[in-house]
Amino acid sequence: MLKKFIWGFVIVLGIAVVGIGGYAYYLYDSVKDTANEIHEPIDPERDKNVPKPKVDKKEREPISILLLGVDERKNDSGRSDTMVVITVNPHDDTMIMFNIPRDTRTEIIGKGFDDKINHAYAFGGTKMAVETVENFLDIPINYYIKVNMESFQDIVNAVNGVTVKNSFDFKSGGYEFPAGEIELDNGKEALAYVRMRKQDPKGDLGRNERQRQIIRGVIDKGARVSSITKFDDVLDVISSNVKTNMTFAEMKDIQENYKGARKNIETFEVKATEKYINNIFYFIVSDEERNQIRSKLKEHLEIESQSVSENGDAA
Repeated sequence: MLKKFIWGFVIVLGIAVVGIGGYAYYLYDSVKDTANEIHEPIDPERDKNVPKPKVDKKEREPISILLLGVDERKNDSGRSDTMVVITVNPHDDTMIMFNIPRDTRTEIIGKGFDDKINHAYAFGGTKMAVETVENFLDIPINYYIKVNMESFQDIVNAVNGVTVKNSFDFKSGGYEFPAGEIELDNGKEALAYVRMRKQDPKGDLGRNERQRQIIRGVIDKGARVSSITKFDDVLDVISSNVKTNMTFAEMKDIQENYKGARKNIETFEVKATEKYINNIFYFIVSDEERNQIRSKLKEHLEIESQSVSENGDAA
């Protein structure tokens, strides 16, 4: 007897919480083994002191996720090339998704000085990156999903390409991208689409928007069984390039109980000004802008408007 099993793990240039398809029962063990292989707690002490939200059907609570697109090479500590924050509210089936510009100047938690936010990962790995984002946004980060950027093409290939809505004509990497809804048939084409910056009047912010389009495309394609070309390819990409503090049980619960939110995704840009400090380029986010974002996220996460400490607890 075959029984559909929906795996609630979302691949991405990051990943978002909505499943990648219905798999037959006999594949259950392979999926579970892969989920266990990629499980990596942020920090044992932190995990012991900071409770995770309830994600079961009876007690669904809003959740927050940090997607880290990490550029790691041999003999290099790496850095987070992409930081996408996602909040999901299961009560109204909505999702908020936005990029934190990698050049954003903020306090690096654990170092005690201001620097580009993407340097937090280089200084202290996942833990420092998560806690720096928590401090910047004043919300707890419940889950992280770290994806090696080298796997970007494989992720898109695994779901057999994605559909995006391009805002203007441009050429990149030997490909032409006309304005309007277009099909990106493979990972190489999708990578060229995302990487273009110089022709975009919005620069890095424009690239961030195209990253979010790819994420949404992967979510949409991944939610349909027919979009998965080879099951083994999907597992290989995940096991080699993904780490997360989600357990297998949490993945299943989140997919089952939060999947409706993928149809109602709100995105926005973090407004910032460009500034050179000691000849180093930064994005400066004003206190007013940051407070507006904090209020928006706290409302979506149903958090009382109060300060959140570095370790994720409400103060």
